[in-house]
Amino acid sequence: MVRKYPQLEVDLSILRSNARQVITHCQQQGIRVCGVVKGVDGLPEVARAMRLCGAEELGTSRLEQVERCRAAGVGGPWLLIRIPGLSELPDVVRLCETSLQSERVTLDALEEECVLQGKTHRVIVMADLGDLREGFWDKDELVDVCVRVERELPHVHLAGIGVNLTCYGSTKPTPEKMQALLDIAARIEKRIGRKLEIISGGATSSYTLVHWGTMPAGINHLRIGEFALLGGIYGCYPDFLRRDVFTLRMEVVECKPKPSYPVGELTVDAFGKTREYTDRGIRRRALCAAGRVDYGDPFDLTPRLAGVEVLGASSDHTILDVEDAAVPVRLGDVLDFGGLLGHAPIMPISKYSPAVMIHRGGRIPAPMQALKN
Repeated sequence: MVRKYPQLEVDLSILRSNARQVITHCQQQGIRVCGVVKGVDGLPEVARAMRLCGAEELGTSRLEQVERCRAAGVGGPWLLIRIPGLSELPDVVRLCETSLQSERVTLDALEEECVLQGKTHRVIVMADLGDLREGFWDKDELVDVCVRVERELPHVHLAGIGVNLTCYGSTKPTPEKMQALLDIAARIEKRIGRKLEIISGGATSSYTLVHWGTMPAGINHLRIGEFALLGGIYGCYPDFLRRDVFTLRMEVVECKPKPSYPVGELTVDAFGKTREYTDRGIRRRALCAAGRVDYGDPFDLTPRLAGVEVLGASSDHTILDVEDAAVPVRLGDVLDFGGLLGHAPIMPISKYSPAVMIHRGGRIPAPMQALKN
């Protein structure tokens, strides 16, 4: 089979282990998990793994990802975790059982679309508790809208309320923020005369409260993807999770000695940034055939081969210093990278030959067999 690069490998066994740990931890505190798959572009294999590990529903921010997963046999329930546009409502009702909502007009239009399709759609109405992205800022308005959904929109089911934190305004999830959400839920429940099914305390960043044991009782739903995919986030990296779910592979397309400092009058780079360079003389450097348009920030990558240093990247190339690589890097080699995607550096090769020991005769004890490699 001819392999094409760049290539992103997802280790499903490690992902399943991470997801199972996170979901079980949440379940022990009475919290259901929506397994979010937007971080892998809605790969059906990852969605299927999330469900097998106990995620009660699946979530993403792109309707085309839901369609792709359903076509691959990964059924619902599906939660749209991005506020939908009015133009998207036909597909929202067709593809998803539940969606996040934050506009009265959109909720009214959703009712009309449900009537047209002969369906009932569940909604989680969002509260803005300071992150200043989606959600009702006026909490009285939020309560009134929820009451209206309950009483006047028969095809739109008020499943619950939710919040998002950290994603835009860097607002930290705290027990106080969660209690504020619970207080709003109590006001709504008093008005509608029943318990809300879902009080969604946020996304991956809110899992930190579960991990530290500070999540208030009553929060019963989280939308989690990154924590299982990356093995942690925001400085919280539990030792029971692995950080090598992903391996990025890139092919070396040029490898030769060059100056380490640019030659000529310097200006900004292709992205309008002023870069700093260190003159280390002539160094062997390699170009890999992938860049920022493929993976984002090159400085989030960690080479798996010890001694390789990421110098930077343009849109389509990654520039590496390979002068001190543990194994000589050559044209055509394929290099593995982790970083935010995991880290497992290769140890340098010993400079000393084991030939005398190997050829001395007799038996080599089992633990020593690896020295022959």
